[in-house]
Amino acid sequence: MNIRRSLMVLYVLIAACHAALNGEWKASVVKRIDALVNSCVVLPCSFSHPKEHLPSSRLRGIWHHQAQLDQRIYHKDETNVLASFRDRTRMLGHLAQGNCSLEITKLKDYDNGPFCFRIELVPTEGDVDNPDKFSFVEDCVKLKMLPDPPKPMLSYANTANETRPFTAVCSVTYTCPTHAPLLTWSMGNAHDVTTVTKEIHAGVWEVQSILIIVPQAKDDHKDVICTATFYGAMSSSDKFTLFVKRTKNHHHIIIPTVVAVGITVLFGGLCFVMATKYKRRIAELQDQYSMRNRLSRLSRRTRSDHLQLAQANHRRPRDNMVELNHIDPHRPNTSTSGTGQKCWKPRLPSPKSQPRSCNYKPEIDDADDYENTADLNVYGNC
Repeated sequence: MNIRRSLMVLYVLIAACHAALNGEWKASVVKRIDALVNSCVVLPCSFSHPKEHLPSSRLRGIWHHQAQLDQRIYHKDETNVLASFRDRTRMLGHLAQGNCSLEITKLKDYDNGPFCFRIELVPTEGDVDNPDKFSFVEDCVKLKMLPDPPKPMLSYANTANETRPFTAVCSVTYTCPTHAPLLTWSMGNAHDVTTVTKEIHAGVWEVQSILIIVPQAKDDHKDVICTATFYGAMSSSDKFTLFVKRTKNHHHIIIPTVVAVGITVLFGGLCFVMATKYKRRIAELQDQYSMRNRLSRLSRRTRSDHLQLAQANHRRPRDNMVELNHIDPHRPNTSTSGTGQKCWKPRLPSPKSQPRSCNYKPEIDDADDYENTADLNVYGNC
């Protein structure tokens, strides 16, 4: 009984030592990944084996369908790969480092898996049989096929301030890190954009495009579009409307005021020049009119003097004739009074010798005519 118990204990110890010395086969994969049709996908995979420090040349990695080991989607020898997967798969990393990640390009909608990884140790010379082969059929990857690419997500401030930097972030997730999508903006230049790539979790990566611009007033209510272009010419986009808050300034007051003042000064200058010219012309006309009046008055005065002189010359012989007519030819021109003093006879002017005015009308009887003409010949005596 004791011998039996001792053998059992020995057997357990030997098994434990064997497990400790040989280790065990393990694989770590992402069991479910989203994949874009016509694009690419990377199946992250890592593994460990009991043989330590083996070079990559001693290891052979194989990917196959879960149900059938002979339906290989990747093998170092292309002749061992299904025709539909040839030239579309490749291993990433180094097997010696435990990296068994697989890239699949030009995805079809039926490339959904599940796919499993198998590791084999390459036999060396002298090895008749190599039992070190292991398929991780319990750790396989299943793909979810996406017919349309995911839309990028935008992060931005609701309002942008004029002449101040404005930042907008466009990000999109993908499952093919070897061919990251390209993000482009409808605004800004290449030096305004910064691209950042990071892994969110196993099998999913994210690319961010950071746009930093200084918006202007003309950019108000403009649509800003971010476009994500995936491998295989697949693209998606999203947009937002940029609202620009104008910087407070007095330009909208100063500029119209300056324009109005300039127009006023210009118009006032033109009016002043025209008024000055008009006044000068009026002064010239007044000087001409004054000179003309002076000449006219001088001419009238000259004509009046000539007329008066002519009238005077006309009256003088008639008066002499009146005197001669009223002198008695038989009497001397002088008479002597009782005292012997000489005296002249007074002379009354004849009404006919008076010049008639222009307004004289002989038809009108104004009671000024003499009724007895004999009185006109009355002379007084000394």
